[in-house]
Amino acid sequence: MALDLDEQDGQTPLDPDEMAGLIPRHIETKGALNDWEQENILQAIKWLRRAKVGSVLTEGFCRDLHKRMFNKTWKWAGTFRKSDKNIGCDWTLIAVKLNQLFGNVQFWIENETFPTDELAARFHHALVWIHPFPNGNGRHSRMMADTLLKQLGQKAFSWGGGGNLVSANEVRTRYLAALRAADKNEFTQLLAFVRSL
Repeated sequence: MALDLDEQDGQTPLDPDEMAGLIPRHIETKGALNDWEQENILQAIKWLRRAKVGSVLTEGFCRDLHKRMFNKTWKWAGTFRKSDKNIGCDWTLIAVKLNQLFGNVQFWIENETFPTDELAARFHHALVWIHPFPNGNGRHSRMMADTLLKQLGQKAFSWGGGGNLVSANEVRTRYLAALRAADKNEFTQLLAFVRSL
C-alpha cells in the first residue's frame, strides 16, 4: 500500500522521487510517518546535547543537523532538494542563499542589529523561506534557531508552548499566520509566538 500523506496547509508536497526515498517500508499513514520522524528527531536532540557543536551558521552544520534529524526516515536526509516547491527559492540557488543568510546573521550578531530573539526569529523565517530540503524544513529551522540561541547564551524558544506544529491544530495555525506575516516583513506575530506558552 502506498503512503497517504494527507497534506495540510503549509506543508510542502513531496515528488515521487522524494517519496521513493522513504526508508521504513511499513509506514502507510501520515500519523505513522510523523511518529517515526519524531523518534528520529529525538535522536538528533540527544546528539545535540552531547556534541561539541561549532558554528550553527555553516552549510555543513545545516546539512548535518537535517541528516541526523531524518536519517532513519529518508534516504535524502541532509541533501538539498533538487526541484522547486510551493515555497522556497529556486532550488539551484539554495547553497548561495544559505551562505548569504549565514553571512547576514553573523553580521547581525557582530553589529547587534537586532535583539537576540528577533535575530533568531528572522533567521528561522529566512531558513524556512529558503526551504533547503525536500521535507522537514520547519522542524529543522526551529532546531537551527534554538541551537543558535543556545550558542548566544539564551534559552531556546517555546514555539507556542511546545505544542505540535506538525499536525493541523490551533498552535500550527498561529505559527503559519506568524510566518506569513513575516513574509511581509512584519515580525510582531512571530516574535510573540516564539516565546508564547
